[in-house]
Amino acid sequence: MSEQAALASSIARSLLDIGAVHLRPNDPFTWTSGIQSPIYCDNRLTLSYPQVRNAVAEGFCQVIREQYPTAEVIAGTATAGIPHAAWVADRLGLPMIYIRDKAKGHGRQNQIEGLLKPGQKTVVIEDLISTGGSSIQAAEAARAAGAEVLAVVAIFTYQFDKAERAFKEAGIPLRTLSNYTVLCQEALESGTIASSDLEMLKQWREDTGK
Repeated sequence: MSEQAALASSIARSLLDIGAVHLRPNDPFTWTSGIQSPIYCDNRLTLSYPQVRNAVAEGFCQVIREQYPTAEVIAGTATAGIPHAAWVADRLGLPMIYIRDKAKGHGRQNQIEGLLKPGQKTVVIEDLISTGGSSIQAAEAARAAGAEVLAVVAIFTYQFDKAERAFKEAGIPLRTLSNYTVLCQEALESGTIASSDLEMLKQWREDTGK
């Protein structure tokens, strides 16, 4: 198993173990969008588990060191990406900023908090990728401020085709520490789901992510 695959499996196991991800193939959740989903992901729970959040931070650092060694700024998406970006920036000894979903309605009306200089190579940290819309919006805000966005790096992705298309169209590389396919496999091996559930889970991802 490659180092990247080992990391993906380890992160997936951790998310399952702490209850950050729940799989209910036969009793679906209802997302805010109204989508009926067999999976619910709340990566904010990682903040409450030092061992897990440290593993996530080290995973991010590993990706950045290996794939984006020229990074000059670490950007966190508000709000879920902020703590992870702070830990990563601290480990790498780099400046950190965070990006709101829209500019504040008062004061200096900033959308980006912290110092971002034109031309700086920036990696955006996110916790979860579904359709990719909010992450791309944050990256585009950094671009509009003059940054060179190297990539969006996230903890987990549902692997929706629509998200992959959106990132490709925006010209923004996406890297994640783990993903839906790996998580389903880990859930099967741990007995969280039955083998008969796998096909339905795969079909849901393909149908929902078109």
